[in-house]
Amino acid sequence: MRILGLVLAALVLLVPCAHATTPKAATVPTTAVFYYPWFGNPAHDGDYDHWQQNGHAPDADIASAYYPSRGAYSSGDPSVLDAQMREIERARIGEIIVSWWGRGSSTDERLAGVIAAARTHSIEVAAHLEPYAGRSIASVTQDVAYLRSLGISDVFVYHATDLTAAEWQPLTSSLSGVRLFAQTPLAGYAKTGGFQGIYTYDTLTFRGRVFARMCTAAHKQGLLCGPSVGPGYSAARATGDVRSVDRANGRTYDSMWNAAIRAGADLTTITSYNEWNEGTQIEAACVRTGYANYDGAWGLRGNVADRAYINRTRYWISRSVRQRLGGPQLTERR
Repeated sequence: MRILGLVLAALVLLVPCAHATTPKAATVPTTAVFYYPWFGNPAHDGDYDHWQQNGHAPDADIASAYYPSRGAYSSGDPSVLDAQMREIERARIGEIIVSWWGRGSSTDERLAGVIAAARTHSIEVAAHLEPYAGRSIASVTQDVAYLRSLGISDVFVYHATDLTAAEWQPLTSSLSGVRLFAQTPLAGYAKTGGFQGIYTYDTLTFRGRVFARMCTAAHKQGLLCGPSVGPGYSAARATGDVRSVDRANGRTYDSMWNAAIRAGADLTTITSYNEWNEGTQIEAACVRTGYANYDGAWGLRGNVADRAYINRTRYWISRSVRQRLGGPQLTERR
């Protein structure tokens, strides 16, 4: 009964008008990028965070196959946040999906600063609701109410299928003004659960060849389709995961973008802006001994190659806006 009470109490905060689950129809981004605010360094935070995973000793030795042009930065440094948001804005990315591990986490503590920096650059902020310990419908209900109080109305639920579709219904049937996206290619599950859309995030498992089938199924169910494109995957240095996806000098990124456009994606999600530990980042990387780099991507060499992926993202966003096929018609905010 206590859990039910918490759910109902939170729903009061969420429901100015019950049972409204229609996705936003206009002035919403057509591209969003997953963003990680969990990096720390001694100068700003007293110690390294995430750069030191798997026994690494920053800043000479970091837990990434690539080395960021900004060095082993702190996600709490306002100057870093401003530079990153300026870069994202110039790429024409309309929304960042911020990794969020629940109230009291380091990602929660930094969320207000990320929101402020993003809004300075006219970028919308969504939350990537991660599977923190004890996550439940009751806690997610409170999470959504809290995130809404910060002005966040798009919530992407990672590992949504940890709960059954029926378990999601008490929350989703009462939401208004919030779009919930389920991380799954299963449109039937998302529809039954009351989600507004689906996305994949995992570019290691879900490659471009599944996008057309996924979006067709989503549109038949009246759902938004947000397949996730990415440049590659290389996590061995940080996690020991020996699986990988070769960047192929940019061809991997291009092929996924092409697949998303052909599939008629309503919202193309990018994995990721700065998940350096898994090597999926499009943030600028520099040439450094012992680390991979972007040299050779799209034929670029030298310093200009450092920003190859963020610049290529602008190209693909411009192209996708022109060539968007089918599904609910969304427009860029800028």
